[in-house]
Amino acid sequence: MNTLSQLAAFGLFDARVPRYTSYPTAPQFAGGVGPQTFAKWIEAIPAHSSISLYVHVPFCRRLCWFCACRTQGTNSDDPVIAYANMLQAEIALLARHLPKGVTLSRLHWGGGTPTMLGPGLIRDLAGAILNVAPLAKGAEFSVEIDPNEIDEPRLDALTAAGMNRGSIGVQDFDPEIQKTIGRVQGFELTRDVVGIIRARGVSSLNADILFGLPHQTKAKISDSVAKLLSFSPDRVALYGYAHVPWMSKRQQMIPSDTMPTPQERLGLYEAAQALFLTHGYQEIGIDHFAKPTDAMAVAARTGHLRRNFQGYTDDVAQTLVGLGASSISKFPQGYAQNASGTSAHTQAIRDGHFSTHRGHVFAGEDLLRARIIEALMCDFRVERAELTGFGIATETVAAMLSKVAAAFDGVVVLDDVALSILPQGRPLARMIARGFDAYDQTKAQHSAAI
Repeated sequence: MNTLSQLAAFGLFDARVPRYTSYPTAPQFAGGVGPQTFAKWIEAIPAHSSISLYVHVPFCRRLCWFCACRTQGTNSDDPVIAYANMLQAEIALLARHLPKGVTLSRLHWGGGTPTMLGPGLIRDLAGAILNVAPLAKGAEFSVEIDPNEIDEPRLDALTAAGMNRGSIGVQDFDPEIQKTIGRVQGFELTRDVVGIIRARGVSSLNADILFGLPHQTKAKISDSVAKLLSFSPDRVALYGYAHVPWMSKRQQMIPSDTMPTPQERLGLYEAAQALFLTHGYQEIGIDHFAKPTDAMAVAARTGHLRRNFQGYTDDVAQTLVGLGASSISKFPQGYAQNASGTSAHTQAIRDGHFSTHRGHVFAGEDLLRARIIEALMCDFRVERAELTGFGIATETVAAMLSKVAAAFDGVVVLDDVALSILPQGRPLARMIARGFDAYDQTKAQHSAAI
């Protein structure tokens, strides 16, 4: 049986599975985690420790049709200004509960389009954050930058505030594809923005590119990857486009008959993968590539790679606090998510409390299963020795491993030391991880497995 037939036999081309940026996954979150719980979890952060902080800005000048993120379009700066002022109030609220001496190992601004903030708002927001929790030594401050929505004054404000990693969305440079997905962004414009980012001494550059887009072919994605490589990005996320028009109404603008088949999607990924590897990039997990000298590549080689809601990371902080509408926080105790709508979130902050409206408290086998899934997604391997500290009987753990190994016989190897996914089975990593998921996935509408 060849590799393609083997993958098909395991159901790769038909399955829909979580991306496992958390466990349990967000569709499993429920009520019972509210503002008071969130405040207690903040207060339980050890004094003088480091945490990660994510700030969500859910506004875009235009709504790209391919995007399924929680965003809203606006031609006016008024709602953006109002939202930025609300974020400062939320930061002040956080400060009332945050223990002394807490610093930031990671600060990330995402969206939406955080670069819609003008220079003054950037300075004010960054100042408010860093006044409450300054950047730790060696910290990373990253910002998602839309080349269509950035200029030199805004970049000056960001770099002055300490931004040392820029993240640029490319998607694809082909004009036909860009028109179909509602995201027109020329190669020359992107190249020029990369230039002015580099000119300001930003030490690292991320880029996102998608496979599985409408009208995409191996020749087109190869051309786009070649153009992207001309920027010499330090890290690249090669995400599979999730076509979920039943969930994201704007995706209904994209004709479904222009989409590649699941088998073609795999071919698109492999075409891009081959170019990154040929140019010396190290493959990271299921969908990232990095220069060998990049911190993420080092983390992958040394077993310190982790996975969170932003994807792969080398951050080892135990707590990730999310600010802004719909943001998700992770604590040692569980997950907490803010109200999704900007109006509900803003009203809660105005009323003097967090907007937390759902989440999950870790219990039972959650932490054990979470670590197994994370290890498989990061390293394609989980060692038995690291599964002994979760208070779960050795026999129970062994049964879990044996069940999944049997279900994926031929692409998974289980021995006395570890459960490992063989190279030819790596496209099945999300499906193999699902074998350790104890929650009901039948009602959740996840993206395609490839």
